[in-house]
Amino acid sequence: MSAAAELRPLAGPVPTPAGAYDLAALGYAEEEFLLSGEATSYRQLGERTADGRWSAEAAGTAPYTTRILVRRPADATEFSGTAVVEWLNVSGGLDAPSIWMMTHTNLIRRRHAWVGVSAQRAGLEGGGLVDNGMHLKATFPDRYAMLSHPGDAWSFDMFGQAGRALRGSAAVFGAPAAAARRLIAAGHSQSAAFLVTYINAIDALAPVYDGFAVHGRTGTGASLQRGFTPSPPGSADARAEAIRPDLRVPVLVLQTETDVALLGSGQVGQQDSDLLRNWEIAGAAHGDTYLLIASGQDDGALPPARLAELIRPTRQIFIATTEIPVNSGMQHHYVACAALDHLDAWAGGGGAPPAAPRLDLSADGTDFCRDRTGVATGGIRTPWTDVPAAVLSGVGQAGANLFVFLFGVTRPLNPDTLAVLYPGGLADYLPRFEAALDETITAGFVLAADRAEAIAVAKAGWPGSG
Repeated sequence: MSAAAELRPLAGPVPTPAGAYDLAALGYAEEEFLLSGEATSYRQLGERTADGRWSAEAAGTAPYTTRILVRRPADATEFSGTAVVEWLNVSGGLDAPSIWMMTHTNLIRRRHAWVGVSAQRAGLEGGGLVDNGMHLKATFPDRYAMLSHPGDAWSFDMFGQAGRALRGSAAVFGAPAAAARRLIAAGHSQSAAFLVTYINAIDALAPVYDGFAVHGRTGTGASLQRGFTPSPPGSADARAEAIRPDLRVPVLVLQTETDVALLGSGQVGQQDSDLLRNWEIAGAAHGDTYLLIASGQDDGALPPARLAELIRPTRQIFIATTEIPVNSGMQHHYVACAALDHLDAWAGGGGAPPAAPRLDLSADGTDFCRDRTGVATGGIRTPWTDVPAAVLSGVGQAGANLFVFLFGVTRPLNPDTLAVLYPGGLADYLPRFEAALDETITAGFVLAADRAEAIAVAKAGWPGSG
C-alpha cells in the first residue's frame, strides 16, 4: 500500500443525517473528515482461483481526496474502543450506510464508533450502476467540490488507508485517550463483493483490520481493475469464489435467502474454519421494511406499536412499487446485530461465533426446500420462521425496477391457516413466539438485549392488532 494518507476535519454540519432520530440526544457526535493521499491500484498475479488464494501486485498510483463520516460517543470516555468501518454502498448511486442502518441500535447500545468510508467513485462523482445518482458532488456541490476519486481500481487501497489513518488518529474518536483498539471492516451487498476481493488479494499485503463482516455477498468478488459488475447466477460471467482459507483475522459472512439463491453465494458452498463463520438466515431478504423504512426512525426506544407500524408489509418503497409486499421480518436486523457482536468479541481474542446450519437449497439452486406453510427449511431459525404469522422469504419478488428482486416478499397466512396454527389467536401465538425466540437467543443468533422489544413488536404486529 501507499504512504499514509492525511486526515483532516471537514468543518460544518454534516448534511446527510443518520436518520429522523437525534444522534445528540443518544449521546453521539457526528463529524466528517477529508482523507487525502496517493492510492495504489492492483493487478492480479496468476489465476483468479475459486478457492480465493489470490495474489496481487501494485499496478499504478493516483492522487485522491475522499471523505469519511464518523459517528461516535460524544463523551470519549464512553467509547468502547471498537470502530466498525463500513465500505459505503453505492449501488443506488449514493453513499448508503447499510451496515449502520441495520445495526445502529446495538452499535449505540455498545458505545462503539461507526465510520463510513466513501471508497468508490460513484458515491462521490457518479457512475456505477445508476446514472445521475444522488452522489455527493451533485447533491452538495459547494461542500464536496474538493473530492476527487481516480476510479474503483484504487478503492481497495483507499479503504486500507482509511483504516490506517483511523488507527493512528485518536482525535477522530474524541480525545487522545480514545484510540480505537479494534477496527472491524464491514460491507453490505456490492460493498461485500469488494471486501471479498480485499480479503483475498489485498489484506495480506498490508494488514489493517482486525476482522471482517461480509454481509449480503454475491457469489463473485469485485474485480481488482473493473470493480463490480453484477452477474446473475448461471451466466457465463458468474463464478463461485470462496474466501481464502488461510485467513489472517476472523471473518463472518452473513447471508439472507436472496443472497444465497439469487446473488449466487449458495454456489460457493464454503465450509466454516477456525477463522471463518457462514451464517444464513431463513426467511430473510437482502433488504426489508426494517432497512428501507424503520431503520431511519429507530432510535432504539421506539414504542413497539410504532415499530410494528413501520415494518408492516408494503408494496410502496422509495424506489418503486413492487408486485408483492416486501419482506417485513425483523430477524435480519436482530441477527445482524448479534453477528457484529460476536465478530467484535472474536476479533478481540474471544471464542468463535456459533456455527449455523445452512439453508436447504432446491435442486436448481434458485429457491429452497419449504415446509407445509411455505417457509424455507434450514438456516438460522427464528420465531419469524418457526412461529409464523406470515410466510417471509428473500425470493419471489418482481417489479419494473432493477433492484426490487432484492427485497423479498411477505405472504400473510389466511385466517383459516392462522386459526389452525393458533386456535386461541394471540394467546396461543405469543407464548410460542417467546419460546422460539429464547431458543434463538440461547443458540447465539439473537441478543438477549433485543428480547423484550422483539416480543412487544410481535404482539403489536399480530394480525388484527392495533
